[in-house]
Amino acid sequence: MTGNNEVAKPFTAEGIGGITLRGDEWGHGTNQAALLLHGGGQNRQAWNKTARKLAGAGYFVVGYDARGHGDSDWAPGGEYGTEIMARDLLLLLERFTAPPILVGASMGGMSALAAQGMMTHQLYAALVLVDVTPRLEPLGVRRIIDFMTAHPDGFASLEEAADEIAAYNPHRERSSSLDGLKKVLRQRDGRWYWQWDPAFISGGERAVDHDTREEHMDQMAEDLMKAAATLSVPTLLVRGAQSDVVSEASVKEFLGAVPHADYVDVSDTGHMLAGDDNDAFTSAVLSFLGEANM
Repeated sequence: MTGNNEVAKPFTAEGIGGITLRGDEWGHGTNQAALLLHGGGQNRQAWNKTARKLAGAGYFVVGYDARGHGDSDWAPGGEYGTEIMARDLLLLLERFTAPPILVGASMGGMSALAAQGMMTHQLYAALVLVDVTPRLEPLGVRRIIDFMTAHPDGFASLEEAADEIAAYNPHRERSSSLDGLKKVLRQRDGRWYWQWDPAFISGGERAVDHDTREEHMDQMAEDLMKAAATLSVPTLLVRGAQSDVVSEASVKEFLGAVPHADYVDVSDTGHMLAGDDNDAFTSAVLSFLGEANM
């Protein structure tokens, strides 16, 4: 892997079952690597500002679209569970000559913990979890699912999509430009659709009623908490102060399992905190990495 600070260099990698994963890299391949994993329904474009800042600070930064997201392949049969996402990550980690710093938002953080739980050695040089803990708030998760499934027939315009996003994320200042939406939406037959496979949210472990989903979440929380408890590398949990997905109680539980972890609560941000206040988020990550001498 090689690259430079200014321009993202695209690459492809293979996931489980031959799925093609597409990503970008910034910075110089000989530097400490930082691997960025986006959340569900997002893609690697969500990390552009952070990636450039980290590369400018001297890191070799890599981000990729998870299966079924962005430019990566859609999975046959709607295989999008946490376990297979984690196995994709394990394959991608083989590309690095030394453990990278892992920054995982929401789904990306869950994949990182699940992958660690599958191995007996430490996979990462450091771990940053972005508004995700093993135990998530069911109402917050339900609100995300409702948002992601609300418009199966797409949007008539970018303005209509912007209205939906503003309603979901009312505390974020609305951009005067709609160009950024083209990073998460694709136009097809005159309508705009989210840039992810609908089966990601309508199939597999998510295609269940609310009660069954909560039972599944409880079991996953136990599994991911066991994985978290094995962490011995520098760890940072960054929470959006207005998040309805990660509660103060779940933060306390996580810090009990990972007592050496640092914790930052970013004011005026929600679950999508890296987009809500990228400067504050990236500063928190860089400060943490500096204190960890990375």
